[in-house]
Amino acid sequence: MKKLFLASSSPRRRSLIKLLGWDFSIIPSRVKEEILPGELPEVACQRLALDKAIKGASQVKSGIVLGCDTIVVLDSEFLGKPKDPDEAFSMLKKLSGKKHRVLTGLALLDTETSQILTDFEETLVYFRELEDREIENYVKSGEPLGKAGAYAIQGKAAVFVERIEGCFYNVVGLPLYRLHMLLKKIGMKVE
Repeated sequence: MKKLFLASSSPRRRSLIKLLGWDFSIIPSRVKEEILPGELPEVACQRLALDKAIKGASQVKSGIVLGCDTIVVLDSEFLGKPKDPDEAFSMLKKLSGKKHRVLTGLALLDTETSQILTDFEETLVYFRELEDREIENYVKSGEPLGKAGAYAIQGKAAVFVERIEGCFYNVVGLPLYRLHMLLKKIGMKVE
């Protein structure tokens, strides 16, 4: 059976794969997460995931490398990882009382056959109206830093989310159903 390699240092993705009991190894893959002018979110998240898988595959002799990238989009604005607490506050203020999209691109690369599969998952997230004080306290917790859109749905920001439409695990950063189906399609046994 081929070995699975996660080209990510995300603790959230690591814990989600562990949740399923799959055997895998981590190979951090740092890629500049830049959206190209005019690029659609559906395209961007898959392209970045593939970039990560390709970079990760350069460290692996044999196996299947998984690259992932999560993007948060409000209207047509991409909300990446905040650079500092002020930017985190600004992002959360924009998300307050609104619906936004969370897209995670997945890319699998079989290092032996060079087969590549990509796909993405999209979830709609509805935030309730947030008070400035709530946002300030959340930002002070440090949790928003390093997170696309400046929040972690599985953390303290859970109380900001009124509802979602779609896959919860996608918002955490790894759509498990979509990943399972892709792994089966590439020929991995994941029962």
